[in-house]
Amino acid sequence: MSNSNADGSAENQWEDRGDLAWNEFDWERYLREQDAVIQRYLSFYEACASDAERIDTVAEKMEWGTEVWEEDDGTDDSDDDDDPDDVYTLHKNPVYISTKAIYLSLARSWGALSGDAAKVPQPLAMALLSSMHRGEEQAAQAIHALDFGDYAMAVSLFKRAMSVLNSSLALLNADTLAQKPHVHAWREQALPRFFDLREVWLRVIAECRDELERPADEEN
Repeated sequence: MSNSNADGSAENQWEDRGDLAWNEFDWERYLREQDAVIQRYLSFYEACASDAERIDTVAEKMEWGTEVWEEDDGTDDSDDDDDPDDVYTLHKNPVYISTKAIYLSLARSWGALSGDAAKVPQPLAMALLSSMHRGEEQAAQAIHALDFGDYAMAVSLFKRAMSVLNSSLALLNADTLAQKPHVHAWREQALPRFFDLREVWLRVIAECRDELERPADEEN
């Protein structure tokens, strides 16, 4: 699920960085590289839009093996602390990348459409943008909890994210929108993306619950 330690110790994540001493330029370069990863995911995702197994197909294209989605021991055999590939932050978490990319695709397309008041009622435009922002925020908090090994909190936060996602869907399912052809067309394109977000989060929730139910003596 992430590259953090299975014991949930936040301190160990920072200790693993050793003598890493980056300035603002180094971190800006790192963050831009991670932004590019989100764009890369999105390009694969858009190309696989008609693939019923697109979540797994895109994961393969991103070269995310099964081990990437599961906890590892947090160790790193490399001595090169200046190599960005050796530095782990939340931005490298596959759940974070996929969530950010899919929400980005929704926000971009909805923003482009909803800017025209003749096509989209402005109260709906603002309400849906706000709802998507809240859903993404709740999911980001859940992924933070996941990275810190707090699986119970992660489950609670992902459930909150799904509740907000359901609110987004409710806005799009209003009977009054039946006479809005542009909104209806966007809805048909957006629904699979909302459902993909839900599927990703449900998978992680299931993994978290497996971790929570695992006997303590199996962790060693």
